[in-house]
Amino acid sequence: METSNKGKIRLGVNIDHVATVRNARGSNYPSPVIAAKMAEAAGADGITAHLREDRRHIGDTDITELKSALIKPLNLEMAATDEMLAKALEVSPNAVCLVPERREEVTTEGGLDVVSSYQYYREYVKPIPENGIRLSLFIEADESQISASKAIGADIVEFHVGKYCDLIEQNEISLANVEFERYRNMSRLAEEMGLEVHFGHGITYKSAGSLSKIDQVKEMNIGHFLIGEAIYHGLDAVITKMKKLINK
Repeated sequence: METSNKGKIRLGVNIDHVATVRNARGSNYPSPVIAAKMAEAAGADGITAHLREDRRHIGDTDITELKSALIKPLNLEMAATDEMLAKALEVSPNAVCLVPERREEVTTEGGLDVVSSYQYYREYVKPIPENGIRLSLFIEADESQISASKAIGADIVEFHVGKYCDLIEQNEISLANVEFERYRNMSRLAEEMGLEVHFGHGITYKSAGSLSKIDQVKEMNIGHFLIGEAIYHGLDAVITKMKKLINK
């Protein structure tokens, strides 16, 4: 009988869309920093914020204030640009997660293509670990992307699990099962290479429960769904529920 050495899965809470609501009125309310502190108090294991080039939600001041105010780790999502690298080195978050970014997209679409821009990323990331910041790459669960991520010095790969989550929500179970096996196999491969495995994008209660069965996943980063559910039920309740679900 196969046994599992699986430990607790950490929950990273992305507070971007608290800033989206704030920015809709051009005011200082609601505060992403206050929301992040509430998430910490509710049991979040870390806070994620994506500083986009167009500053559509989180702003520079938010990142500085979050790093100062938080007890739990701050994970800074960002595009691989000189501007963002300078900001990361200035603020020194616990981790930097490089993500693909296009200005016209509604949300992050797909994973980073480390393979096709290998030489660029290899040089770009060098200052990150040199400054004591963990390096995460948001990629597709693909062997070549995992290998390239390892080769440039990543500590973490975060798999884009949006396709699986969409299929689960649409009740396309057979197609979802194919994706699930891909995540399972690639998670095993990543762990064998010495990489920590995280999941992100589109995760809900329904998909989180099944994704948590993959032994290698150490952290799930969830934003839009949790902030949306918090409108109905409160941030404390939804974080508590999600943590129980992913560690059931």
